[in-house]
Order: sequence, then structure tokens, then C-alpha cells
Amino acid sequence: MTEHATETIKLPGPEHSGGVSVEEALLERRSVRDFKDEPVSAAEVSQLLWAAQGSTGLRGFRTTPSAGALYPLELYIVAGHVNGLPAGVYKYAPGRHELIIIAKGDRRSDLCSAALGQPAVRRSAAVIVLSGVYGRTTAKYGERGIRYVHMESGHAAQNVWLQAVSLRLGTVVIGAFRDEEVKRMLRMADGEEPLYIMPEGKNL
Repeated sequence: MTEHATETIKLPGPEHSGGVSVEEALLERRSVRDFKDEPVSAAEVSQLLWAAQGSTGLRGFRTTPSAGALYPLELYIVAGHVNGLPAGVYKYAPGRHELIIIAKGDRRSDLCSAALGQPAVRRSAAVIVLSGVYGRTTAKYGERGIRYVHMESGHAAQNVWLQAVSLRLGTVVIGAFRDEEVKRMLRMADGEEPLYIMPEGKNL
């Protein structure tokens, strides 16, 4: 599947300033597994995705540092209860700040099953999944590139977390899941591996 052959949805533009300082976001950061039964907005989803991998300039740089500026990460959103965004599975296109439609319909329960039944996935309004294409980095850095991909995924996940705090949303990092089920559900390419699952929702 290529990005050019798929249907896309343009996201609202990200905000570049907010009312919560970095220090306050760090102070308030917590793992949140229970959420209100309320939707998040397409604008909030847009902001979270931009925080993880958004473009920050004409040279193609992004919000997270990347070894050799090779950007091995891919980003998905499994939307279930998002105002302005139909339920479905989407892949984020950072340069265009768009969503590529992977599958239609609410797949949160399927992702919850792949995540060993962890209820935060099913209870969330939407779920961000980060994956890594190791070959993009190991082609230049060899085996050490695997470490660089893991470092970069940590940078991106922390960006999502701090952005969620600034939006008064809750999130948690989930690392226990069946890789092959997640890969099939999100239709990941060969050589691409899931790294993080991050449910998002309104704080109780």
C-alpha cells in the first residue's frame, strides 16, 4: 500500500503555543488508564500527532530528534470516539499533516485484545501506535541503529505525553502486546515493528 494510492483526511493545523509550561506538564505527568466516556476532538488528535512526529520547518525536520535525520518512526491513530474524525484506523503523514485511511470502523476492541486485554485501550477515545522501520537507520549505522530507533521512539512518546498533559488529556504507555496482531490490524509494511501503544482520553 502506498500513501499516494489511499484516501486521506486533512488534519486541523497544530498550535505552536499553549497555556501550560513545560515545567507544569512535567510536574503533572502521570500514567492515566481510566478516562471519561467523552470524545476528544480532531484538533486534539492533530496536536498529539504533531507533537510526536510533526514537521517543524521547510527542511523536513520534525518535533523529535532522529539519528541522521532518517526518521524511522511511523505513527498510527485508532480512532473510536473523536469529534470530527470517523472511527477508523489511520496512518499519519507528517509532511502533509494528513491522515491516510487504513481501515474504517472502530477497532479499539481489536487493539485491546492484541494488547492482552488491557482495558485502557478499549476505554480510550483514540489510541496512538508508534512503530519503527529499523532498516532506515541500520542501513547507515548498522546494528547500533536499532538502539537509535528505540531512543527516538522514547522521544516521540514523551512528546505525546507532555502534549496530552497540556491538553488536559490522559495517556499511558503500553508495551505488552502481540506484535503480529498489531501489525496485521494496522497493515504495517514488511520490516516495520510496533513499539508503543498509547491510549488517549479525557481525564476523569
